[in-house]
Amino acid sequence: MPGVQRLTVSQEEADLRLDRWFRRRIPGLGHGRLEKLLRKGEIRLDGARAKASDRVSAGQVVRIPPLPDADLDAKAPSRPKAAAPTPAEAAELETRILHMDEAVIAFNKPPGLPVQGGSGHQRHLDGMLDALRFGARERPRLTHRLDKDTSGVMLLARSRAAAAALTRAFRARETRKIYWAALSGAPKPRRGVVRLALVKAPGHGPGGAGEKMQCVPAEAASRVEGAKGAVTEYVVLEALGDRASWAALRPITGRTHQLRAHMAAIGCPIVGDGKYAASDPVDVARSPYLGGEISKKLHLHSRRLVVPHPNGDTMLSVEAPLPPHMERSWRALGWAEGAAAAPEDPFNP
Repeated sequence: MPGVQRLTVSQEEADLRLDRWFRRRIPGLGHGRLEKLLRKGEIRLDGARAKASDRVSAGQVVRIPPLPDADLDAKAPSRPKAAAPTPAEAAELETRILHMDEAVIAFNKPPGLPVQGGSGHQRHLDGMLDALRFGARERPRLTHRLDKDTSGVMLLARSRAAAAALTRAFRARETRKIYWAALSGAPKPRRGVVRLALVKAPGHGPGGAGEKMQCVPAEAASRVEGAKGAVTEYVVLEALGDRASWAALRPITGRTHQLRAHMAAIGCPIVGDGKYAASDPVDVARSPYLGGEISKKLHLHSRRLVVPHPNGDTMLSVEAPLPPHMERSWRALGWAEGAAAAPEDPFNP
């Protein structure tokens, strides 16, 4: 068991999350053990306490306490190699580009495509990014994530510097994200704010598969280990009485499954969300006069993203059209005309 180590962050590692830095340097150290060492203050960044989500900078020094040899010698678990996109897939990816300049690619992610590997996913966006290089020296970099079944705007950075600038903007909440969702039911009041902390609850499948987030009252969050504050603004744009509604959602924080968990918590789960709905959230799809035209896929779409451009002198605003299954639902529910005339920012029209 070696003594205390002090490792310096390299230029290549700059702007990595601290937990990902550890995954590279000490892959045998499990995430739970890492979190415990961070909470106890045994791991320090430039002498200060740190969190797993902190970003490291070149030249910073990470203090690591004595660790068992098993942690130091273990190799990172191997992951299946991502499948390269076929020529047809590469061509389809190009059709999904919403905006491209020297620093940024704005991409319209389709539902069903994971952003990164894991849980047996060999085909994911991160593994296809070479198809969006367009002669650039560096492959595009992911700067944020969407759930596998959520569609819409994603930003890819075309250089390390652009990635660092976009990451800072997301971390500092300088971005404005607006999602569209079809809800089972209609929230009351029609405009409001959900303030419920979120904490991970283990899943029931092998290796914790099926993990989901549980809502915790904000006033009780400090007493629940791992709970993190989460805030979502919503506004109902159109509704079918109390049976279904089209809502714009604005996440003020960016927690895992935040929008899905918050909408379910107020009794209006997102249509097609089998994970968070207490009961089948597509009852509206069985309404006789709709003829079963409502898809059972998740109806959550990253509609608009506004972010400071990495060049520092403009704001980049990008909008993504609805995916086919949501477009069909909007027509069936009579919302298509309203969607065409909807304000860019319903929270600040």
